[in-house]
Amino acid sequence: MQAEELDTRGKALSINLDEKRYGTFAEIGAGQEVVRWFFTAGGAAGTISKSISAYDMKVSDAIYGPCKRYVCRSRLQSMLDHEYKLNLDRLQNSRGLRTAFFTFADTVSARNYRGTNDCHGWLGVKFQSHPRDEASQIIIHVRMLDDSNPQQQEALGIVGVNLLYAAFFYYHRAEKMVESLLDGLSTDRIEIDMIECSGIEFRHVDNRLMSLQLVQLGLSNAAMFQPDGTVIQPSEALYKKSILVERGSFRPVTKVNLDMLRCATESFQEAAETEEQNVVSIMEITMKNLMATGDIDYHDFLARADVLAACGKTVMISNYFEYYRLAAYLARFTKKPIGVTMGAQSLKEIFDEKYYTHLEGGILEALGRLFKNGLKLFILSLIHI
Repeated sequence: MQAEELDTRGKALSINLDEKRYGTFAEIGAGQEVVRWFFTAGGAAGTISKSISAYDMKVSDAIYGPCKRYVCRSRLQSMLDHEYKLNLDRLQNSRGLRTAFFTFADTVSARNYRGTNDCHGWLGVKFQSHPRDEASQIIIHVRMLDDSNPQQQEALGIVGVNLLYAAFFYYHRAEKMVESLLDGLSTDRIEIDMIECSGIEFRHVDNRLMSLQLVQLGLSNAAMFQPDGTVIQPSEALYKKSILVERGSFRPVTKVNLDMLRCATESFQEAAETEEQNVVSIMEITMKNLMATGDIDYHDFLARADVLAACGKTVMISNYFEYYRLAAYLARFTKKPIGVTMGAQSLKEIFDEKYYTHLEGGILEALGRLFKNGLKLFILSLIHI
């Protein structure tokens, strides 16, 4: 069968029937939903060396080490590293010449019975492409959007199988790898807002482009990366922080752009009564801006990102053209003050009613949403004398 024809069970079965794949599944927080696909597909004995689910916190700490939060990137990484090393220590001598080892792990907070928690999770796979190869790794962060726990578990199982299949068969095709992560799902059920690839098979992959592709393909509405190019997960970077955003094309970054953010930061700190270290400053580029001339020019995007990085700025790529949608997105992560800085022309566009014809309440509804959580605008006005 062609890969494009495979459903979730078909992907699991094809991995089970691949004689060189062998590894561990370690899952915490939503049942063993990924490994279940491999057990039920048939041929699992040829693929699964171990399946483990350390739910109890003390048990989890005893295996993977202590941590402050259990659904976080650092916990996922410790799970991947520990289980992958065990596979090599225990099995390398007996079957290392013919086996490409892997470890799949996830740590997830699915919907609780009260329905009050943030439903999200970290998933990753650490793997060899070929026997005795160096390890490569893919980590993703997902938000689960279904209303019930069983539905979220089902979606998690599907995206986990997709991640494994993508790692094994699409590692050399980055865009296809990203696109395939939601096979059998929709963005109404799962949002993937971070992906990071590392290791020998991804030594030529730029994770900033991977982040851009998440937004471009509709798997997420926003993605972020730091000045050094490290991808960051928005909720972890923005959690309980004061946030200041400057939107622009940054083609190129100008002194006006930098002065605008500097002046806005000073005013924002004074208005919010907070210290600079408690403010996350973001330079945001919208997908509409990147696609202004048609298809995205990836070299142009990286050139902008490089200049912003040289200026020490954190970058966000978003699909939130309307400012009120950006405001609502940021308010998901913090109750601290949120600010947006812009020029007078951008302020004028905010009051253009043509952007709000899809809203029943038109511009009044849009402005109500924009300022709902006390958001402040900081406007740069250039006066010519």
